[in-house]
Amino acid sequence: MIFKVYYQDNKNEMLVREKTKSMYMEADNERAVRDLLKNQLINIEFVQLLEGSYLDYEKQSEHFKLQENVPL
Repeated sequence: MIFKVYYQDNKNEMLVREKTKSMYMEADNERAVRDLLKNQLINIEFVQLLEGSYLDYEKQSEHFKLQENVPL
């Protein structure tokens, strides 16, 4: 399954919508995504499952790139 992760770079700052970034990850479930990212210094806002026409739409974006290796 493919997930879109909305996050911010600084784990210690309050969330500000204008600073939100996103990445795409492949994993078995949301828990697996969060486990892969738990050692990162990012603040995860939301993890969204992409499927069907929404996934097709996201794949058309120039920003769509699956994260291959998440640095630990």
